[in-house]
Amino acid sequence: MQAAGSPDACCRRGAWQVAWFVHGKATASTLYGVQTREEEKTVAVDASIACFPPAGAAGGLPGAGDVEDALFSGVREQAESMISWAKSDEALALEHDAIEERAMADGLELMRLLAEAHMALRAAREERRGDVRDADGDLRVTCEDGQEHTRVMIFGPVRTWRAAYRRRGKENLYPQDAELNWAVLHSYSAGVEKRAAKASAIVPFEQAAAQVSAAGAIRLGKRQAEDLAIGAADDFEAFYAARRPEPCPPGTGLLITADGSAFPVLPEALRPATAKAAKARAQAAAESGWPDDPADLRKSRKRTAELAAVADIPPAPRTADDVLAALFGGAPRPADAPQGPKAEGKTLFASARKPIAGVIKDAFAEAGRRDPGHARPWIAIVDGNNTQIAAITGLAAQHQVKVRILIDLIHITQYLWKAANSFFCPGDPAARAWVRDQTAKILAGRHRDVRAGIRRRATAFGYSPAERADADECARYLENKQDYLDYPAFRKAGWPVASGLIEGAARWLIKDRMEVTGARWSLDGAEAVLKIRALAGNGDFDEYFDFHHKQEKLRNHDSRYQQPQPAAA
Repeated sequence: MQAAGSPDACCRRGAWQVAWFVHGKATASTLYGVQTREEEKTVAVDASIACFPPAGAAGGLPGAGDVEDALFSGVREQAESMISWAKSDEALALEHDAIEERAMADGLELMRLLAEAHMALRAAREERRGDVRDADGDLRVTCEDGQEHTRVMIFGPVRTWRAAYRRRGKENLYPQDAELNWAVLHSYSAGVEKRAAKASAIVPFEQAAAQVSAAGAIRLGKRQAEDLAIGAADDFEAFYAARRPEPCPPGTGLLITADGSAFPVLPEALRPATAKAAKARAQAAAESGWPDDPADLRKSRKRTAELAAVADIPPAPRTADDVLAALFGGAPRPADAPQGPKAEGKTLFASARKPIAGVIKDAFAEAGRRDPGHARPWIAIVDGNNTQIAAITGLAAQHQVKVRILIDLIHITQYLWKAANSFFCPGDPAARAWVRDQTAKILAGRHRDVRAGIRRRATAFGYSPAERADADECARYLENKQDYLDYPAFRKAGWPVASGLIEGAARWLIKDRMEVTGARWSLDGAEAVLKIRALAGNGDFDEYFDFHHKQEKLRNHDSRYQQPQPAAA
């Protein structure tokens, strides 16, 4: 056994409670010559790392270099222990999986020790400053060293120490925290936050927490994973507002498209109208004694997330037959047949909090960044939603840009199929041929003929009002949307005639994650996950987090200090 204070017993792994004063700093002082405590000349470190020479030995106290070197002794000891184990008979008798597990665990501990030793070194070298002023311009004259804070990094908890600059009635300032850009609202590192956000965008928060924990040496809880994801999405709008996309050739179409999809939320996250309707249904069910219709019950638990997308569309002209072949199939297409337009540079915007007009407004802002001079053709494809059309029309007027709006062709064919149900028996092959013929007429710009023909057929065959209801609905829809059915112009210009881009995004962005079995979302959690998934879908996840960390430094640190003023010219 070795004595607790012997040189060999000191410097044990992970025992770095440095009490700072490698450079002779006092525990508390007032700057500018007014001291509140006599300056201490000892080098104060934790006994576990203080390798002091025996009493009476020459040389007195250790120098700064010796103490700083001692801070990393635990790292060396861990590395040497890992090497010794790898050379041992025990390790040589193991299979690779056991070696992998042991090396991973020991490696994470080595990284933790290295990070903690580095933080201790920073604390030892931190010098008191006389120029620390808060955002109000007040000079912080009282400084206290040795303020400990444990941070959670991906490889485990790491203790940090720093000087606090105090002033009565105000929050402390920690310049070293600003240099390291530590978070203020929580103790997790940027690496933990990024991993938690990325996992939360794919799997439920509980599984995300488990994934992050399993990848490192920490235990992250479900609530912590959700809170980190919410905080990680704070700068979504600012990121896209600050970005300047590369310009495109003038002939490249600029597409704006929008959609919405509902998902289950907690009662307090329902929109006011939905909550009111749900309360009325529940009251009616209680009074009548009959249970709610399951479909109505599902609706009363959902909130619609709104989506919008912006994309560049290099022109790819097609004929009506090309579109019909893609939509209805038929004879094999030749290898040199024209391909449909391909969207490039897609950027998605999503929100459960904003109304559809607000999300479309974000899309218009992005389109304006791509084409500030309005030199390109702006187009919009929607599913016929009047709120979407009104928002696009209004924003186009505000931006003073012409936007050509088209109803998604798939949406039109759905109405044609409803009309076919009035005219044909279920399963009749003639129904498909009829729908194809009507679609061909609409692609040729003859939508007036289609709606007139539907009404004429229903009248000629003497259908009752109930029998012709679907046919009349289709004709009425074509009439109401006639200003947004210019398919010949879109085809010839090489622009898309369907909203597959946003439909696919709605499935991936919302349904695949937000409608997992048993999930009911808070509004903050849903908003964060939608934005993070949009970032991932846009291919901007890593770039965004670089931006986010810079914004965090501005919010958490730079905003708390008086910033230097530029010199007068």
